[in-house]
Amino acid sequence: MSNYRRVRVPAGTYFFTVNLQRRDHSLLVEHIDHLRRALRTARVERPFKTIAAVILPDHLHCIWRLPEGDVDYATRWRHIKSLFSRSLVVAGSASRRRNRCERGIWQRRFWEHCIRDERDLLAHIAYVHFNPVKHGYVDDTRAWPYSTIHRYQDAPTQKPHR
Repeated sequence: MSNYRRVRVPAGTYFFTVNLQRRDHSLLVEHIDHLRRALRTARVERPFKTIAAVILPDHLHCIWRLPEGDVDYATRWRHIKSLFSRSLVVAGSASRRRNRCERGIWQRRFWEHCIRDERDLLAHIAYVHFNPVKHGYVDDTRAWPYSTIHRYQDAPTQKPHR
């Protein structure tokens, strides 16, 4: 097995991208209630603060801040993926298990980036919220219903600066 290098900063703030295995599916928005329930359950069992998030049909982006002394975001993601997948099986929307206890719903890995400073955080928040426009789902960031942009009164609606 590959030895992935991951930055682990206790109480760190991280940006994540998590994808479905099949990018032509729209399970995340079709079953948004299941995903929200999985996120809530995982947050109760292993707390984290969601700073920004957007759910698209085939992937999601989010920014989390972990509790003091905690670096274990991987277990949280494994739990969220598992809860969501199992809820789809119960609802009759998922296939049989594949090898390694997988159901073929999620990509095995996820992308993470440790936020370095306030400028980096603001750039990633803008990226998260602009993503539905980038992918052509809406023309205005506030038109996408599955985004934390609705929490931010003064959030920019233009393209993020890179």
